[in-house]
Amino acid sequence: MDSEENARPGWGIFWMVVTGILFVGVTALVKTIGPRLPAAETAFLRYALGLVLLIPAIPAIRRAAITPRLWAVFCGRGAVHTIGVAMWFYAMAHIPLADVTAMNYLSPIYVTIGAALFLGERLALRRLIAILVALLGAVIILRPGLREVGPGHLAMLLTAFSFGISYLLAKVATGKVSPMVVVAMLSLTVTIGLAPFAALNWVQPTWLELATLFAVAALATGGHYTMMLAFRAAPMSVTQPMTFLQLVWAVLLGTLVFGEAIDPYVVLGGMVIVGSVSFITWREALLKRRGNTPVSTPVSTATKV
Repeated sequence: MDSEENARPGWGIFWMVVTGILFVGVTALVKTIGPRLPAAETAFLRYALGLVLLIPAIPAIRRAAITPRLWAVFCGRGAVHTIGVAMWFYAMAHIPLADVTAMNYLSPIYVTIGAALFLGERLALRRLIAILVALLGAVIILRPGLREVGPGHLAMLLTAFSFGISYLLAKVATGKVSPMVVVAMLSLTVTIGLAPFAALNWVQPTWLELATLFAVAALATGGHYTMMLAFRAAPMSVTQPMTFLQLVWAVLLGTLVFGEAIDPYVVLGGMVIVGSVSFITWREALLKRRGNTPVSTPVSTATKV
């Protein structure tokens, strides 16, 4: 929402806090499953079980005028999102919750870079400095040379990059069809994309694992809905800083439930990245109100599963 007179910042903050809690619930449930199921299979089951939640979108999909070019966008987005989702589930099984959450904040930075490279958006000096600061935050988290950077951390770097590309493709699609259709097509294409990888190394899931993954799908769907309510109630310049609370919840949950040690470097790096993203969001909102730049507000840092 861009209209200041209609903005309800209190509700925007409230719904973004709820969004963070729901998405941290997603990560917690996935963490309980552990590495017994292969990452591709876990991701496939999450999306396949979640297809039932798309039933209300069927009429909108049938009415949508999807051109061949739009099909290409949907398929391309599904392909990169498939990679990102599989890598996210892999990372969840191998590194602490706080690390996953903090590194997920890099997605908006990749979006900003991609918008400048591929969509022709201007990359002003302030935005460039903010990007460099965010990348410094990633270095603080990873601390290459000071600790081992395992495959789980590399998977999260690829996850953030994939989700950034996915958002840019979504931006292309949302100008052509309704957001409901964009979300539904993503779920369908990712389910199809993950299926062959899941079949390659299939492990029979238990009923508890199936129920847990359905709960993951429900919480993720609810998180995307409350995030939409937050954006409708207040500008992203208001709601974006609230996404840092996801890191707070993740640190507390990891420590109290999963016995993970609090890493001050992860918290510091996450704060640096969130501060950078929030600055970019605030600057773009300010420039948009002045009407003198074709900006694109960064994608939310919420978990994209």
